[in-house]
Amino acid sequence: MDKEKQKNLNFIEEKKDLDKYSDIVFLPVSIENLADYIANGFVGLLTKKDKVQDYQSTFWPQYKYYDTHQLKSIHLKEDTALISTDKKNTKIFQDNLSMLNVSDIFFPSKDGGKGKYLLYVGRVAIEKNIEEFLKLDTEMKKVVVGGGPKLNSYKKKYKDVDFLGYKQGKELADIYRDAACFVFPSKTDTFGIVLIEALACGTPIAGFNVTGPKDIVVNGVNGSLTDDNLLDAVNKALKCNREVVNETSIDYTWEKVTQQFINSLVPVK
Repeated sequence: MDKEKQKNLNFIEEKKDLDKYSDIVFLPVSIENLADYIANGFVGLLTKKDKVQDYQSTFWPQYKYYDTHQLKSIHLKEDTALISTDKKNTKIFQDNLSMLNVSDIFFPSKDGGKGKYLLYVGRVAIEKNIEEFLKLDTEMKKVVVGGGPKLNSYKKKYKDVDFLGYKQGKELADIYRDAACFVFPSKTDTFGIVLIEALACGTPIAGFNVTGPKDIVVNGVNGSLTDDNLLDAVNKALKCNREVVNETSIDYTWEKVTQQFINSLVPVK
């Protein structure tokens, strides 16, 4: 981070007059800082009032000032994450750094698939179409990793499913490796990173023939896609060679992504 940018951030952090907070953020010299953290949304800036340390979130420290009642009104009741603490931010940063060398975590094993279960990793929410996975009529165990607004209700409704909650790092990768098949029921995702993580662990994918999965999954090679029969896709994906499945993941590396970006650049005269 350059000195001018750090100076702006420090100035915002140390500012005591909260009424002038937004004015500072939108000064031309500080607009770059706002752009860096745009994912946190304008709602936080517009509803700032109280400094709160009781909640955990991925919000960056300079957005500590909110009207928490307004914030709660735009969050689902199941969400407990609102405002970050310095301790939480440090942990998030460290966790993200530990995930950069993904090849050290997501890799196949000789006894991959030993768990003999079907796996879903992601947000437990309606828009993920997860019930298509949960209601599959199969003798194989179904495992869900992740949290979300529908977690508690689905736990009660689908008692035959193992809901493991949030996992990360090697523990998450081991769950991928032990799964017989990774099931991706969503019909609205553009590019699911979980798909690449599964492939890297040699776990074949079953999903619907929609944008996102069909850009990654090759039928009979690293998984199977269907228009309307997810169980059929699962059964076909289970026949895939796990070594071949893993080999298809090597197309998705930071080096290749970077090269694609460079190749797309056009000189400006």
